[in-house]
This record gives sequence, C-alpha cells and structure tokens, in this order.
Amino acid sequence: MDELPGSLGTSASLALRFGQTIFSTASLLFMCLDIQFYSYTAFCYLVTVMGLVVPWGLTLVIVDAYSVFVKCLPRQPRILIIIVLGDLALSYLSLAAACSTASTTKLLLDSDKSLLPGKVMY
Repeated sequence: MDELPGSLGTSASLALRFGQTIFSTASLLFMCLDIQFYSYTAFCYLVTVMGLVVPWGLTLVIVDAYSVFVKCLPRQPRILIIIVLGDLALSYLSLAAACSTASTTKLLLDSDKSLLPGKVMY
C-alpha cells in the first residue's frame, strides 16, 4: 500500500513536525524577549497558543520518530482522529493569533504617536 507524503509515520511527517516545533519555539522565544508585549492582548494570545503548540508538536515528533525508526505505526482510528482534531484546533488558533498579532503590529506602526508607555517615536 502506498503511503501519502506527510502522513503519520513517514520521514516527511517527522520533518514537518520538527519544523512546527522549532518555529513555534522560536516564536515563543522572540515574543518573550520583549517585556512590553504583555500590555497587548493579541501578543499574549500568540504566546498562549504557541505555548500549546510546542508540547503538541514535541509529542508528535516523538510519535513520528518512533514510527519511522521502529517501523511500527499506530493505525487505530481513535488515535488518528485525536491527532487530526488536535491539529485542526491548533491550526485555527495559530491562524487567529498570527492575524491578530499582525493587525496589532500594523496599527502600532501606522500610528502617529507611540502607544507604548515610556517610548517616544520620532
């Protein structure tokens, strides 16, 4: 039986999950470097969502690595449905967080005066 590229237990899936984990960790790290983002709800929402994506991605990296190296894939429908629903929920939350953060950043960059306390824009 042919495997779909990127399906659970393939090396492509392992690479994609590893990339998801790396980029969500980087997003979380860069957001936490600036201390003043806490005053904006959109940035806090992004940190919360990325805080959910990191453990989800790490768990699935471990499952994919086990499946690739041991050649034993869990094919139970309940496990696959949980993975699909978890990915679906986290993808919608990530999209919403990225869109709200982008619109807040655009608003801050286009404003004439600084909305950050203690900062003066020239």
